[in-house]
Amino acid sequence: MIGTENTHVDQILEYLNVRELAPGTRVVALAGGATERNEQLRAHGGVERIVDAPTELLGQVDAVIITDRHGGLHREHAVPFLAEGLPVFVDKPLACSVADAEAIVAVAREHDALLTSYSALRWIPDTEALVAELPTVGTPQVVVTTGPADEASPYGGIWFYGIHSVDVALRLVPGEIGEVRVERSVETVIARVRVGDTLVVVNLVRPEEIARVPFHAMVVGRTGIAARPLVLDDWYVAPGLEAFLRMVGTGHPPIGYDDLLRPIRVLDAVAAAL
Repeated sequence: MIGTENTHVDQILEYLNVRELAPGTRVVALAGGATERNEQLRAHGGVERIVDAPTELLGQVDAVIITDRHGGLHREHAVPFLAEGLPVFVDKPLACSVADAEAIVAVAREHDALLTSYSALRWIPDTEALVAELPTVGTPQVVVTTGPADEASPYGGIWFYGIHSVDVALRLVPGEIGEVRVERSVETVIARVRVGDTLVVVNLVRPEEIARVPFHAMVVGRTGIAARPLVLDDWYVAPGLEAFLRMVGTGHPPIGYDDLLRPIRVLDAVAAAL
């Protein structure tokens, strides 16, 4: 694992090493040096080794999970492993620019390496239930997702949390990404984009210090409406981890490589507008 400052690492270690819910698969190494955080993770999860530079993991592991909070580090950390043909999961976002994301995907394709990336919200039960409801509301006309995001975040600004609401919206709506229009409403950044024949509206609300808007998604169809809050439980990272493990086991990425770039294209336009 690379980028262990992210709290997602705690859930992944608990799942794989402590509870051993995927027999035969363990986190065996952490990159980033013998920091207090890494030593705590190693002790809790029984991790075998800590290395300084991520590239020291080459030849030592069979797959890599990259969880840097700042997506601007993801290209640098993912490419060496993809170039060796290793399966790589890049926790959200894939990158903080279209150029970096395209470069990561290009290396995966060139070396026939398994690559995936997504928000954990893409696979949680509430999102899955909303996807299951889609056939009951008719052809989607408008999709609206809402969640917290802070353009002043030190971890890539709007990218850090904005990817959650964008990724969920685009899971609900296939198709080509059109022009992204961005405006503000007090403490909210609103992105509107035509995706195929559907209008997608993403509301990114600046969080307060002690509270933040909950994640929510709504689909307005020709014949009905499906809407629900997207609730994160103590194991919200687990479904996404399981999707990665299935990819490694089957050799089939859960998201097509062209589809990996769609949320990056939307957020890149939002970041540029801001």
